[in-house]
Amino acid sequence: MAEPEFTATGVRIDKWLRSLTRAGQVRISDGRLELLTSYGSEIDSAPVRSVRASRPWFAPGDRALAELDGKRYLLTLGESAPVPGESGPAAARRFIEAVRRAAGHSG
Repeated sequence: MAEPEFTATGVRIDKWLRSLTRAGQVRISDGRLELLTSYGSEIDSAPVRSVRASRPWFAPGDRALAELDGKRYLLTLGESAPVPGESGPAAARRFIEAVRRAAGHSG
């Protein structure tokens, strides 16, 4: 198994108004995006080519939207940073860029 292309821990994962986990994990590996609970159980996953990731206009910069097979999740990446010293908006931006890069899109 190859190294994950993106990993973030301590991620709050909401399905709109319902919190699914406050300390989950987001991972992009082997062409799939996985949303996991703090215990490692899968919340949802999808091929990264079918995932849409963006910044929500209605929320602070430490958040990202991820749409997997029509299901929308709000990810708060501010609690834990995938890169030491990185927080909030930088982590959210890095997640969105990782999804686009893994899906073969530029920009």
